Amino acid sequence: MDLLKTQGFLLIDVDVVALNNAGAVTNANTDNGVVTKKITKNGKKYTYVSGQSWRYWWRDTLKKDFGWDLSPITREGKIAFTDANPLKFADDDVFGYMKAAKDVILKEDGTPELDSKGKEKKEDVTVTRVSPLKNSVLVSVASTQTEEHWSSMTRQEGNSVPYTKEEYSAIMKGMFSIDLAQVGTFATYNKTGFKNLTLKLQEEAISNGCTLLDDPFVKDAKGIAKKLVQLPSELRRKRAIETIKALKTISGGAMQTNNMADVTPKFIILATTNSGNHPFSHIAKGEGLYNNIAVISIEAIKEVLEDYNDQIKGQVFIGKRTGFMDEIDADLQTLASEKVIITSINQAIDGYCSQLENQIV
Repeated sequence: MDLLKTQGFLLIDVDVVALNNAGAVTNANTDNGVVTKKITKNGKKYTYVSGQSWRYWWRDTLKKDFGWDLSPITREGKIAFTDANPLKFADDDVFGYMKAAKDVILKEDGTPELDSKGKEKKEDVTVTRVSPLKNSVLVSVASTQTEEHWSSMTRQEGNSVPYTKEEYSAIMKGMFSIDLAQVGTFATYNKTGFKNLTLKLQEEAISNGCTLLDDPFVKDAKGIAKKLVQLPSELRRKRAIETIKALKTISGGAMQTNNMADVTPKFIILATTNSGNHPFSHIAKGEGLYNNIAVISIEAIKEVLEDYNDQIKGQVFIGKRTGFMDEIDADLQTLASEKVIITSINQAIDGYCSQLENQIV
């Protein structure tokens, strides 16, 4: 089993937005005010979108643009969980899940088994799955100054009703990684994060053409490899590739009615590596007196390509949207080689996905 990972880095460019709010203002002059999410680093403020919000946009785009039938959600009291069936629902496979539950044990005739007190016997069917797709937050590359926008509702009789929100413009960076070996591959042993399937689903998987594999890393006390259940390769490819292609049309964010923004990538790097380290985390940075100008470091990209050359499998695809940071175009082209493809955003995504067709086996 090839333990390959997709490593992705991207930049989005947004103006006058409030993509992810942090709740009500506590020190505002009006009762109706919300603030955006911000974080402090080295004394500077940076706006961000939570990783959970980004994943919500991603999952929603897969539903709308790729026809994914999303796993239904059940709520019981203060907990909620999906169906936890990655055989049927691609989002359970790619985004992971946790479901703590007990099922009634049935006899061969379909009636419940009873204990000595006449109560139905139940078995633990708790399953969990670590998400093959891991992502960072989306955070502004440079320090960001937010503005308080005052608005009012005036269509009713009587006094106007004022309200406020925080808005900002920023170039924001995000990273993600997809464990390609894990997509469509499910562990069956009883360990948190690894017991992906109930016994019933394991049997269903095998009877419907899934493959039973030896886990290359986990063995029992006798040295016998634990088992993995794997979907057919064409379905695994489809799920991984559609997850990446969704970035071409991803949409979302709060306040879109009045602050509509395009959150698709304006710069992207896609590569396959045989290690878990994400090499492209520091290729964009803030510069200027107040660290408020976002730049892409060509030298940093060049260094990564050299330092991780032996870990990068296949070609590296770098895409940039014309009109975004055009001043780096000439320097960016100096990176072009047989191994590094410089192109547009969508062509970079499509080119990388074509490469994945041969890397997921």
